[in-house]
Amino acid sequence: MKKKLFKKLSDRYRLIIYNDTTFQSVWSMKLTRLKVFTVTSLLSAVIVILVILLIATTGLREYIPGYPKAEYRQLLVQTALKIDSLENELYKRDQFFYGIQSIISGEVPEDNLVVESSVEPSAVEFEEFNHDSVFQDKLLAEQTSLSMGGSSGSRRLSLSQIHFFVPVKGVVTNSFNAAADHFGVDLVSEPNARISSVMNGTVIFAGWTVETGYVIYIQHDTDLVSAYKHNSQLLKSKGDRVQAGEAVAIIGNTGTLSTGPHLHFELWHNGSPLDPEQYIDF
Repeated sequence: MKKKLFKKLSDRYRLIIYNDTTFQSVWSMKLTRLKVFTVTSLLSAVIVILVILLIATTGLREYIPGYPKAEYRQLLVQTALKIDSLENELYKRDQFFYGIQSIISGEVPEDNLVVESSVEPSAVEFEEFNHDSVFQDKLLAEQTSLSMGGSSGSRRLSLSQIHFFVPVKGVVTNSFNAAADHFGVDLVSEPNARISSVMNGTVIFAGWTVETGYVIYIQHDTDLVSAYKHNSQLLKSKGDRVQAGEAVAIIGNTGTLSTGPHLHFELWHNGSPLDPEQYIDF
């Protein structure tokens, strides 16, 4: 059986081309079935390889069903990057709310630095706050009380006796207006101007929010809290001890509520907003 099959494959045949008019032989070629099968297989393999290369290296691959177009692949990459950025922002938001909850409950956030001071925790409550606040509708009403003299019998300075350092040299473009829920002043200054702390204090929050961008809150003596919003960069972290006039941020235009490069500065006392222009000569 095998001999017959081999004999059939090896039998020689002649392929002859005749002139149809003169019947003269024009071209002839000796063939075997094995040779025809081998040549046909090689030609088929070469054609398949050439077609694959043509599809893989040209735009023809986009016409293959199920293969994404170039713009679709680019859109997928951009979507993946946006999802990654969104996950980072959600992580920042969760860390922000965790820090606020820790402060409200009288605890110290895990990433805070230990600062030696005569700070005694006091009860806290909430008051209505405007939309330009980091806390949206609520703000910490009372902060920790600091003793000025170091002894229980020492008296505390009144607000009229306190000297405030100017946070940034500039022009007031929007003044304090409690009726319009604007609990601070807007200051326009030079680009990349340094923002300074108005008093000695401790940073109780330094982070990013959607509406107010990069924000820093500083706790001072006499139950005062100062807030600096819409910064382009923060120079201090939570738990840092700062001195009056020390740079804490760089002026900027961050946050959805910002309409241009400026500093939104707020001053709070025992949970109530103060008009900064009554205490600071801008």
